[in-house]
Amino acid sequence: MTQAITDWLCPERLFDGQTLRSGMALGLSGGRVATVVPAAGLAGGRAVAGTISPGFVDLQVNGGGDVLMNTTPTSAGMAAIAAAHRRFGTVALLPTVITDAPEVLDAAVAAALEAVGLPGILGLHIEGPHLSLARRGTHAARFVRPMDAVTVTQVRRLRDAGIAVMITVAPEGVQPGQIAALAAMGAVVSLGHSDTTAESARAALDEGATCFTHLFNAMSPMLSRSPGVTGACINSQAYAGIICDGHHVADEMVGLAIRARPVPDRMFLVSDAMSTVGGSDRFTLYGEEVRLVDGRLVNAEGSLAGAHVTMALSVARLIRVVGIAPELALRMAVTVPATLIGAGLQAGVMGRDLADLIVLDADWVVTGTCADATNGLAA
Repeated sequence: MTQAITDWLCPERLFDGQTLRSGMALGLSGGRVATVVPAAGLAGGRAVAGTISPGFVDLQVNGGGDVLMNTTPTSAGMAAIAAAHRRFGTVALLPTVITDAPEVLDAAVAAALEAVGLPGILGLHIEGPHLSLARRGTHAARFVRPMDAVTVTQVRRLRDAGIAVMITVAPEGVQPGQIAALAAMGAVVSLGHSDTTAESARAALDEGATCFTHLFNAMSPMLSRSPGVTGACINSQAYAGIICDGHHVADEMVGLAIRARPVPDRMFLVSDAMSTVGGSDRFTLYGEEVRLVDGRLVNAEGSLAGAHVTMALSVARLIRVVGIAPELALRMAVTVPATLIGAGLQAGVMGRDLADLIVLDADWVVTGTCADATNGLAA
């Protein structure tokens, strides 16, 4: 049965999940996009300044709105984090629990099971504790340990319930066969916080890892005679998240990595955001204060402790500072992460709720959602 179109939106540009298109109109029905057609000759369409795009997908979010996943590992905490990031154009995310005591992971898994169906929550990203001590970053050394049956069981609990899981491990933190076992469950195994060699990283990819966590950060560097994890990542066909905030990775290196990948659409943006996004300028992690100083989150040791950035700011920086084409930048914030994590995500606009479609101005700043646009234009 054909849906009755109740309104038309005619943006200057439309990102349809793959390309930026001009001269298109979105036909609305029941608060959703029912059709997309050329706007030429259409009577009564409502003009929307800027670009309409599906909302952003962030696969690494430690916190937001003064809530940190590790200190509030509950479904309510997850919902608060999702709500904080939705204000900035992120409509789907993976709350991320980092290296901690086993009971924290247990609580986070229980929360993810309880959070099924809550808006914007895709599942759970488990970052650690099976990492390299040398590349642990802000992760507490006392909790870093080799992979054990506890973590495998927790991942199985989530996957048996159909919940998306990304798990970051260092190749040196797992035993042969463990990556394959996690991948066989349907978990996305991502390599990160590793001081290993390129050869070891490639062996982990052969075993079933399909991704790298925050490229360049917390991994052995790429040198002329030692490619390290960084070089293995860039030369691979695996997916790779990257933080684009001007602090974690130099803008020149972000652009270099994107251009150097052997296949397209394998790089995606992550925020690695902490509770300060949409919240106050400090929080407590592992009993120590982390403060926001000149746009950087630093712990007592002066080390970076997560990021204070949104996907919206990352996209704008990628386009305006790094010089990446808008179409590619949007794919890195929407399509590539949606493809990687699956979870029933749709990267296009058809059938999407208006609240899940965002509007960006000429400077690629998020100004609101299509729901806001229709409310503001209503007679």
